[in-house]
Amino acid sequence: MRIFDPHIHMTSRTTDDYQAMHAAGVRALVEPAFWLGQPRTAPESFLDYFDSLLGWEPFRAAQYGIAHHCTLALNPKEANDPRCTPVLEELPRYLVKDGVVAVGEIGYDSMTPAEDTALAAQLDLAAGHSLPALVHTPHRDKLAGLRRTLDVVAESRLPVDRVLVDHLNETTVKEARESGCWLGFSVYPDTKMDEHRMVAVLREYGPERVLVNSAADWGNSDPLTTRKVGEAMLAAGFSEDDVDRVLWRNPVAFFGLSGRLALDPAMPEALHEGNSILRGGE
Repeated sequence: MRIFDPHIHMTSRTTDDYQAMHAAGVRALVEPAFWLGQPRTAPESFLDYFDSLLGWEPFRAAQYGIAHHCTLALNPKEANDPRCTPVLEELPRYLVKDGVVAVGEIGYDSMTPAEDTALAAQLDLAAGHSLPALVHTPHRDKLAGLRRTLDVVAESRLPVDRVLVDHLNETTVKEARESGCWLGFSVYPDTKMDEHRMVAVLREYGPERVLVNSAADWGNSDPLTTRKVGEAMLAAGFSEDDVDRVLWRNPVAFFGLSGRLALDPAMPEALHEGNSILRGGE
């Protein structure tokens, strides 16, 4: 079983997770820029973070045979903080870099006017840089948030078939599917989908344009839920081809719209800017 996790925050994970993911079949991933839990107080802190997603994390992933890509953006939560919004002016020079396969995570957290502005601006950046967009739907008032998201997408110059609407569930999948966007589901303990609910959604709506991710981060999360979905699909009677479509071919197709996917991990180098993942000597 080959797996492409299209949404996982490896900055929050250990090298043990990379090792376990490779053993489970993960060979590629996308790490979206997101809120770190501690509020940032200046745009410069975003820039250091972006640099790590373009340098240190691909280096770590390569040690375990995993191809690392990222999406960059001002996330919805921090779009409300005027100390952070100047990073929008810095994004264009990052969006041209290899390894950046979409603009994201963008979208809504609390559905404020500031979030409206940031979402519209970053959809425009995606269109201007010929990149797709990864859109975060809010954890509260999900259906209202989805509808507001789709309205802003429709008003943008980015085609809907270059938009991945993430964190969907049973209440939002029907309208998201009808919109023509790609469909993202986070299989995340307690607060989002689980593998059995995911299988039920796939039974009802089919595997077309569906991407399944772990969204693993600093919370109570599991970087192996993609594998669990694949196993649950097989147990429910889905074919190996269906599993491969959902867990590999669909994310490859969507993020391939960037023209920047590199699915063969580079040979791991011993050092990144003079540093290694080893501690206490060679």
